[in-house]
Amino acid sequence: MRAGIALGSNLSDRLANLRRARGLVLAMPGVSAPVIDSRVYETEPVQSAPDAGAYLNAVIEVEYEGQPITLLDGLQRIEAELGRPSKRPRNAPRTIDLDILYAGNLVLSNEEVVIPHPRLHQRRFVLTPLADIRPDLILPGQQLPVSTLLSTLIDPSGVELYSENWI
Repeated sequence: MRAGIALGSNLSDRLANLRRARGLVLAMPGVSAPVIDSRVYETEPVQSAPDAGAYLNAVIEVEYEGQPITLLDGLQRIEAELGRPSKRPRNAPRTIDLDILYAGNLVLSNEEVVIPHPRLHQRRFVLTPLADIRPDLILPGQQLPVSTLLSTLIDPSGVELYSENWI
């Protein structure tokens, strides 16, 4: 199945964090090509402390063979390896944040994982890079493609292109 993964960082060398996380995701069991990469965007922190630094955000799409919970576990191991504590305040600054945006047409909601990501359609910092790679994608539970969700989104947060090619 095709899986979309959001990457974000607002601590330390943000671009290096994204690159390292991408490499670790691609090395995970069950993850394979083709890989599609968005551009990188610098974004305002959302619902964070006033002194939180700007994020770099990107989205990748990979082929994934396995259970979604296994993918989530792998992403959480990568977060820990890159210095993100497992216990932290909500929306705290982070070296890396990895979220499963979608996994094929799967709709899943339990205590461990919710797919597609429950606030994906409300976040410009995710929809913008996702529209780079999958503008015509209609996410499970949505009626409109990503590009339309983005163009009609009421979200005043700033999202600026940071890097066309970050790989």
